[in-house]
Amino acid sequence: MRTHLCGEVNEHLADQSVQLCGWVDRRRDLGGLIFIGLRDRAGICQVVVEPDSPAFGDAESLRNEYCVRISGKVRLRPESQWNEAMATGKIEILADRVELLNASAPMPLMMTDEDGEEVRLKYRYLDLRRPRMQENLRTRARMYRAIRNSLDSKGFTELETPILTKATPEGARDYLVPSRVHAGQYYALPQSPQLFKQLFMMAGMDRYYQIARCFRDEDLRADRQPEFTQLDIEMAFVEEPDVQAAAETMIREVFSETLGVELPDPFPRLSWREAMDRYGSDKPDLRIPMELVSVDEYVAHLEFKVFAEPAADPEARVAVLRVPGGADISRKQIDEYTDYARRYGARGLAWIKVNDAAAGLDGLQSPVAKFLDAQAWQGIADASGAESGDLLLFGAGEWLTVSTFMGALLVRTGQDRGLVQEGWKPLWVTGFPMFEWDEDSGRYMAMHHPFTAPLEADPAALAEDPGHALSKGYDMVLNGAEIGGGSIRIHKPEMQQAVFGLLGIDEQEAKLKFGFLLEALRYGCPPHGGIAFGLDRIAALMSGEESIRDVIAFPKTTTAQCLLTSAPSKVPAAQVAELHIRNLDEG
Repeated sequence: MRTHLCGEVNEHLADQSVQLCGWVDRRRDLGGLIFIGLRDRAGICQVVVEPDSPAFGDAESLRNEYCVRISGKVRLRPESQWNEAMATGKIEILADRVELLNASAPMPLMMTDEDGEEVRLKYRYLDLRRPRMQENLRTRARMYRAIRNSLDSKGFTELETPILTKATPEGARDYLVPSRVHAGQYYALPQSPQLFKQLFMMAGMDRYYQIARCFRDEDLRADRQPEFTQLDIEMAFVEEPDVQAAAETMIREVFSETLGVELPDPFPRLSWREAMDRYGSDKPDLRIPMELVSVDEYVAHLEFKVFAEPAADPEARVAVLRVPGGADISRKQIDEYTDYARRYGARGLAWIKVNDAAAGLDGLQSPVAKFLDAQAWQGIADASGAESGDLLLFGAGEWLTVSTFMGALLVRTGQDRGLVQEGWKPLWVTGFPMFEWDEDSGRYMAMHHPFTAPLEADPAALAEDPGHALSKGYDMVLNGAEIGGGSIRIHKPEMQQAVFGLLGIDEQEAKLKFGFLLEALRYGCPPHGGIAFGLDRIAALMSGEESIRDVIAFPKTTTAQCLLTSAPSKVPAAQVAELHIRNLDEG
């Protein structure tokens, strides 16, 4: 039906006849001339229909989004009319035939960014006609191709794992699928292929990868969906540097092939403790040239208990954030920052405006300046690098709480002040705690997942002080987003049972939920480890999108609904009965 794609017609085809198919992006009738912007997946081409053309009458009836085929001759535009913003901007098509393939009803959306998300998702097939959305999906496709090219060339084997599997606790609720054949029993959709990829290592597959669909029934936000895609990688006979080197090489190659971007070699590394100390986050955005500084040693002697007490407590801290040029921030905005910090656990926020750094205490504007002495201020000034015109924000209290809310302020103020630099800033965060204490349940939870190996090789020694145990876990972070997380796995049954015990999973429960894994560990399981990448998140970063919904063809809403198909939906009672279940509203 066509000889060329719209976006591929250029000056090298001048004076040649072409046939194009696509949609009317825009139609302009100037009385004596009709201009049509014809759009397909490759781009937009300008079509001109002159009044004496046999196609003029047909062109008059066209409207936006009509599907058409147009025949004509390529001609060069006058140089004064070149549109450098278009790949086809030096030419136009002089039409001699316009064929209507299908008319369009009045559009339910404007096909712009001004369309609300609800209407965009309801009419997703129309929203996807937009060049921006099509480019997002093509970027994603190029990323997949680059992933496969990279891993295939390094001896990895692409393997599949089951979609219908056993319900296992992996941190989120499972999507359950009732069995028709086995009454009262359920499959679960996989939260990840974690256990199966470990079994591949036990099977001797050595190097595995999979672009896997995963499912988690959890509360949603911009970077979460009930179904998502991740790249799973697993390797046998490896230690942490081996996995990290392989993953880092792959990511560099993927960015180079997909975007033409060269990432640094090697990626910088921070321990989890250092990342929290300096940036208040385990996924720091290194594009923001700001850091947290602990000033405990300079304020511990003060009578000001708000600072002095946490400064003297090894489990607490007094942290300061220097906002360059921030002295012009209004008191109202400081109050807004205080309210923002409270969302992350802050009880309050102290601040100092440095009006004149050379004047010492006399050059400060602050409600807390009166509690400082010259010694304390000099230490704070030197540690933070405070200069005239800066704003200093202070957090004091329990170490993790202060680090967290000050880290949130770092990002917020950095964005507000326009300090986020261009480019790509990857890093590794390593040395995560093995466990974190959950106050609600009164027990330890795995920081990564229950199959992550501890640094401590002795199960008995691990049990003596689990709260301070470190793991062999690691995350890859890019521009403030965690894009991948992995670990060396537990490969001995004794250690796996010990970790289950510390997580409150007794032997009976472990056997019930993970019996097949514990059994497999008994048969010469090799040391192994891996990593999983969130491909939706990486695609969003590559495309410059805030939400992963804009890089997923048919996403769900934040309430896990598909507005296009009206899923989830009720099904006939007879179909439900076949599954040996009954809806609550049926009594």
